[in-house]
Amino acid sequence: MKKVLLPLMLIFSAVTAMAQSADEIIDKHIAAIGGKEKWLKVKSVQMEGTLNIQGRDIGVKLTGVHNIGSRQDISVAGMTGYIISTPTAGWQYMPFQGQTKPEPLPADAVKAGLDDLDLQGNLIDYKAKGHTIEYLGTEDIEGTECHKLKVTRKNSGDQTVFIDAETFYVIRTSTKINMNGQEVESKVDMSDYRDVNGIKLAFSLTQSIGTVVMTSVKVNESVDEKIFADPTK
Repeated sequence: MKKVLLPLMLIFSAVTAMAQSADEIIDKHIAAIGGKEKWLKVKSVQMEGTLNIQGRDIGVKLTGVHNIGSRQDISVAGMTGYIISTPTAGWQYMPFQGQTKPEPLPADAVKAGLDDLDLQGNLIDYKAKGHTIEYLGTEDIEGTECHKLKVTRKNSGDQTVFIDAETFYVIRTSTKINMNGQEVESKVDMSDYRDVNGIKLAFSLTQSIGTVVMTSVKVNESVDEKIFADPTK
């Protein structure tokens, strides 16, 4: 009997240690970006910045109200388009891509954006939100040692989060989502963290198309929720 119990106990101990490591890293991360108490008070975020693509500046405005809606406004060559997401629906209008009117987002795109409506982040109270997290050890990201966490989110695709082992800021996320029946990976690198109303936010966001440099970030200022309404009505 002892020969059977000993391996089982070792396995249990290893799993418990991994779980504790993930929670310890998450706790340090939350403390580094302002603390749980302050983040639980975040109800709205408004960010404005510029994306430079091939020498052309593109205006970007991101507006979110916690678990209510998000909106991305993109200005190119005198034209402004947008993407709106809510818990139940979404719409896209990109006139510079030939669209002549707003169109509904596919159901899988709406579902993929559900967990991103959580402005307080998937790591805070992740168990209560229905997410699970696995610690995958460390990995070098462009010369920075990072803790690697696999976040299995309740509604959206799996996300891998890379947390700087020294600062405990998130410096990269890699998210897998299903779009039109195909799995798509979206990678975002984050840097230039600054204090805004007692919490730390990244002012530089890099994706495959380029880097958005934020020029203005506002937290918990009034947002007219009509901007998330169905634009086709």
